[in-house]
Amino acid sequence: MLDYEKLNRMALEAGFTRSAPMKASTIELKQEVRDMCAVNTCGQYDKNWACPPGCGTLDECRARIAEYEEGILVQTTGDVEDSMDFEGIMAANEAHDEHFRALFDALRKEYPHMLGISAGSCKRCKDCTYPDKPCRFPELRTSSMEAYGMLVLEVCKANDLQYYYGPTTITYSSCFLIREEP
Repeated sequence: MLDYEKLNRMALEAGFTRSAPMKASTIELKQEVRDMCAVNTCGQYDKNWACPPGCGTLDECRARIAEYEEGILVQTTGDVEDSMDFEGIMAANEAHDEHFRALFDALRKEYPHMLGISAGSCKRCKDCTYPDKPCRFPELRTSSMEAYGMLVLEVCKANDLQYYYGPTTITYSSCFLIREEP
């Protein structure tokens, strides 16, 4: 069993606003979420190894998740003036990315086989090699929860973590699936 007090402390030290224990069994991957990716609102669909279709099929994502029983769900909440506050939204997104990288790197030292699933596409490389060459750093590549087919609201709810904190906030969520190696 994972030491959730320690993981929570690590999450807060990395800068996250909050964290919660997570059971991998609560994750449901949905084709309709993947279909939303195909609309390509973010501009990364079919352009990044960490995004569909480069990150694999839903069955391949399910197989990766099936290797784990538990993990930690993390969030960064930022203040915004309203839903049109692009600067505030981007500031919270950048902060979440920094927190994610910091915790990813810290957890890899202790749990080298953990699976980090982020909010947004992988940004490890300035230019992704997709689809012409293999990923330069497959062990560091992170897909988003949506790329895996997760409806973030449902994952948060299933793990007793609030998702919405009011009209003048924006929250980004990510997760780390962790297994202790013998």
